[in-house]
Amino acid sequence: MTRILIVEDSATQATQLRIILQDAGYQTLTAKDGVLALETLAQESCDIVLSDLHMPNMNGLELVAEIRTQYPTIPVILVTHDGSENIAAEALQKGAASYIPKHFLEKSLLPTLAGIRELLEPQKSKKRVLETLVESRATYVLSNQQELVPHIVQHLESELRTFDYGDETGLFQISMALTESLTNAMEHGNLELSSELRADGEAYQLERSRRCELTPYRDRKVTLTVEMSAQSVHLVVSDEGTGFDPSTIPDPTDPENLMRENGRGLMLIYSFMDEVRHNDVGNQITMIKHRQGT
Repeated sequence: MTRILIVEDSATQATQLRIILQDAGYQTLTAKDGVLALETLAQESCDIVLSDLHMPNMNGLELVAEIRTQYPTIPVILVTHDGSENIAAEALQKGAASYIPKHFLEKSLLPTLAGIRELLEPQKSKKRVLETLVESRATYVLSNQQELVPHIVQHLESELRTFDYGDETGLFQISMALTESLTNAMEHGNLELSSELRADGEAYQLERSRRCELTPYRDRKVTLTVEMSAQSVHLVVSDEGTGFDPSTIPDPTDPENLMRENGRGLMLIYSFMDEVRHNDVGNQITMIKHRQGT
């Protein structure tokens, strides 16, 4: 069973989070601040940390940095508040796995955890074979089956380890960026689902299922091209939708846009990757991550 450490100085908020998580089948631990969270991690096993940003003694930003150093395999999810955009953006760059704006907490918490759990599943890699790789190029053509995404990502993680792309947190960030880009290509690209529709989760899923059975949506594919070398990894995700004007995207690097529900995936991608660019049509994204030390 997945075990989550809740780091929250408000007893009321901590209790609310604990109830939500336990009702969903998670085990929970709690700590009132970052210092106590590190003490807990030293004594108890934990799979994921869910932390507030604003806390006494050690805030969420400082906690992210310490966990990445001491426990690089444990992802940290931040609960952000209005007015904390700059700190939250810095935390993503320092190693946080994801963030959830507080006013979207009840709607976004469990789906975010579910996505991270999929990425934490044990890797089934052929390590000895992968260690012989010096360069790799592969192309994958996917239908709009979202359940394929974590399997593709897990497969690529094993190859990334061969090329030593940073610590586990760094690998996790690449995986999160790839997951977001593939999901966006399927849902907003090929199926042309509006982000505004997400406000009603049930209506969104019904419309998604409907479009998966209709032409032209059902016949469209997502193409992923991956190039890895000792210096960098290039990930190119293309869809067959009508595209959009990339110039209309709110600047995903601007911390003021961090609290927007729409564009959250792009915010993660831009925070985690070294270079990101779109083609003119708006149906292809290129993401580049340089190996640490190159």
